[in-house]
Amino acid sequence: MTNYQGKCGMRIALALGAATILFSSGGVASAENLVNTGYFGDVAIKGYDPVAYFTENKAVEGSPQYSHRWLGATWHFASAEHRDLFMREPSKYAPQYGGYCADGVSFGTVTTNIDPKAWRIIDGKLYISYDPGAADGFEKNPSKVVDSQKHWSEVQQTLVSEKLQTNWQASAE
Repeated sequence: MTNYQGKCGMRIALALGAATILFSSGGVASAENLVNTGYFGDVAIKGYDPVAYFTENKAVEGSPQYSHRWLGATWHFASAEHRDLFMREPSKYAPQYGGYCADGVSFGTVTTNIDPKAWRIIDGKLYISYDPGAADGFEKNPSKVVDSQKHWSEVQQTLVSEKLQTNWQASAE
């Protein structure tokens, strides 16, 4: 066996192992755990407090002092009270689609770059977009909510595939 064949075999084995872990163990890249933490770090919603959107009706920066780990990401809050509310009912306060741009999801695409100040609460659910215009359009066009719900499973598959590819490349180096 040549050195090339050995490396190729090792990469395939690593990729299969990573895929098994990601899809069977509920690991960080499983579809139900996909939280947008931007391109660097592990902080959800760029450090903004998800509870404040509901309780204060505005985007409020959270603090690392009041943080909580959930779904493989760190969530920041403006107060211990907000953190505790989130801990009791995280799915009530967490943004839809893991905090990825809701408008992008409505088109079946992944938009990681979001603006925490571009948000809407629609039917009791938090949606974050990449800019205020996208948030306005998402709110004013009810079919976008339906379209985003329809496309979310395919967007999740794309995100898991991207994480798998990134993990495979890192492990093959």
